[in-house]
This record gives sequence, C-alpha cells and structure tokens, in this order.
Amino acid sequence: MKVIAFPRKEQGTGASRRLRKAGQTPGIIYGGNGAPVTVALDHNALFHALKKETFHSSILDMEVEGKVEKVLLRDFQMHAYKQLVLHVDFQRVDPNQKIHVKVPLHFINAEISPAVKLGGGIISHVASELEISCLPGDLPEFIEVDLSKMEVGASLHLSDVQLPKGVTPVLHGGQDNPTIATASVPAGQVAAEGEAAEGAAEAAAPAEKK
Repeated sequence: MKVIAFPRKEQGTGASRRLRKAGQTPGIIYGGNGAPVTVALDHNALFHALKKETFHSSILDMEVEGKVEKVLLRDFQMHAYKQLVLHVDFQRVDPNQKIHVKVPLHFINAEISPAVKLGGGIISHVASELEISCLPGDLPEFIEVDLSKMEVGASLHLSDVQLPKGVTPVLHGGQDNPTIATASVPAGQVAAEGEAAEGAAEAAAPAEKK
C-alpha cells in the first residue's frame, strides 16, 4: 500500500495548526538507519486509509520527494470529537530485523461448528488481534482462526491457532496460552429449555399415576 507524504520544514504548535487548516496532517518518520523526518500528509486520504484494516497491519511504501521507504504505522492521534487526524507516526522497517506488530484475527467457519449448528450456541471472540514477531517479509495482513470444531462449553486457545510460517506470538502478563474464543448457549435459551423440561415432567406425572 502506497502513502505519499511531503517534507515539513516548519515545526511547532502554530505550524501544525496551519497545516491542519490547509487540509494536511503533520507526521513523522523515524527508526532504522535514518534520522527522524517530519512530514505532512493529505488529511482526507489519510483519514480514509485509517479506516482500512490493512493500513494498520501491513508494510507501507512511504514516498517522500520521489524516495520510497518501507514503513509501519505506529501511532496516530484523533481529535476528541471531530473527525480530524491530529498527528501520525511511521516507523522505518529493516527487511533483516524482526518487528513486533498487532495483526487482526479473522474468525471463520463458526456457522458449521457443532456449537452453533448442533447446540444452538454462540461463539464469543475473546481477542480481536494478536501481537506477533516476524521479519517484515513474513508479516501477514491477518491471521485466520478456524472455529469449525468448537463444541458448546469449549474454549479455543492460542495453541489451537495455526500461525503463518515465520510468525511467533508476543505474549504479555504471564499468559502462555491465552483464550481466543469461547462457545456457550445463551442464558435465555438455557432457561427456556429448563422450563420446557419441567413442563414435560409435570405433564408426564399425572399419566404415571393413572
């Protein structure tokens, strides 16, 4: 995905405010072997790009004055109540150095799982993204999570997820095998089934006395 930026010479709060009034967003490119570079980007193009999942989890081609560098989106700040991007940060990537990135999880095959198809249950997504470590060339846009074998009452953990080649999870907080998804029957449905069973038992009781 290509991103076009322009050199930004003026810095400071006043300069950033003028940029925003002119329809641009101030930003910075840092890391790698180069010095930090302050840039400006077209606000509307950036605003729409931020709505795309791939913009957050892919290696981007950043072009500044005809020179293209490989970068990752690292941070951005939004206005408290306006649809306005205040600032954006990009980090250069080295093809030979591993990066830490959060990638989205795409859940598939829930509708054919025993939990949903046979048990009438629902599958809850405990995690929506996973932090991984890999070389830039191995970075996946997303990771698929297959739910086809989930049973009611079961949980799917990280160890059950097939990670792409060259990708390893980055875990925090002492969790070595966190829960990714759970399958359960809605509380209302459990209550209804219980009432139906009680009704059937009461109806059968008089018949047994006869």
